[in-house]
Amino acid sequence: METELKQYTVDQVIEGFVYNELEGKGLFGLAGKLVIQPEYQRHYIYGDGKRDVAVIQSLLNRYPIGLIYFNVNGEGLEVLDGQQRITSIGRFLTGKFAIRVDGREQTLSSLPIDDQELLRKSTLLVYECQGTEKEIKEWFQTVNIAGVPLNTQELLNAIYSGPFVTRAKAVFSNSNNANMQRSSYIKGNPKRQEILEVALEWVSDPQGISVDAYLAKHRHHGGIADLETYFTSVIDWVGSVFIRPPDKDMRGLEWGRLYELYHSQSYDAAKIDAEVDRLRADPAVTNSKGIYEYLLGGEKQTQLLWIRLFDENVKRVAYQQQTDEAKSAGESNCPLCAIGSDANKMRIYEQDEMDADHVTAWSRGGNTDLKNCQMLCVTHNRAKGNR
Repeated sequence: METELKQYTVDQVIEGFVYNELEGKGLFGLAGKLVIQPEYQRHYIYGDGKRDVAVIQSLLNRYPIGLIYFNVNGEGLEVLDGQQRITSIGRFLTGKFAIRVDGREQTLSSLPIDDQELLRKSTLLVYECQGTEKEIKEWFQTVNIAGVPLNTQELLNAIYSGPFVTRAKAVFSNSNNANMQRSSYIKGNPKRQEILEVALEWVSDPQGISVDAYLAKHRHHGGIADLETYFTSVIDWVGSVFIRPPDKDMRGLEWGRLYELYHSQSYDAAKIDAEVDRLRADPAVTNSKGIYEYLLGGEKQTQLLWIRLFDENVKRVAYQQQTDEAKSAGESNCPLCAIGSDANKMRIYEQDEMDADHVTAWSRGGNTDLKNCQMLCVTHNRAKGNR
């Protein structure tokens, strides 16, 4: 890859700057010659009142804001590294946000003329790069943009840039899109492509392929109907089974996997809703996130609930079984006392002198049910721990 170091003023780079507020991205600069956010770039994430402000204050303080890289693309240029900084500068110079100077908010027009000129005439050091698409993409994957590393999906968007990714970002990275309004079951920041990442995982997993393979297969497709349809199917199914407003514990669950496992089964939504309330209020349930899969699976996988306490009925039955067997064998109804050699070897304890214990420790996946329950004398149970 060939590079050439050039100098541009802020005024030159921002000439003809266009910012799309709806999609949250800078579009053009250098009088239309520069594409600020090519397909493989992430969305603008500096608009938080901190990082965008820091860029402007750095220029006002005459601090360097780092090298910027442009890719020579035919007759024009596109930003390889620096779009967050360039967009921040462009947004400030076009009145999109304010900074604080000496405790007062200032837009560009309210700054002293000297400071306005300082900003406009500030020099940006730019490497213009020429290379093959493969070289450009490989370089882009390794760059660390202003201390904010690219996440997995942002890298994949860069590698597989094309009409499919462009369309997918327009839908799944836009907080105003209808799909994003219905994404309460998903954890993630649309601008960081985290909702898109989940949607791609959902649609690719049933096909037995990775997200990478799915993007490679569809890279040059102009439509994303399969992706949108599958995403909508999963969301609609979750909402039809769990009719309550989404609980916070529902966010981030593996809904794609659960959809594949259970969407062909029928459920009584009202009964499911009542069971969710009951289990969420049960102090013995220590993993409320597991409630939803537990109910979908027919209330069989109790380990999903991380129930650590045996109920009174289980303890009563376990005590009676052990005591009957111990009396027949002429030994203690505490199995650990029975294998000892002291005076308690044949002692029959009362139930209130014993504790319920997991045969296979709960922390090691042991269920909290009768099959995994044994009654131990208080002394042995407290000494046993998780062994």
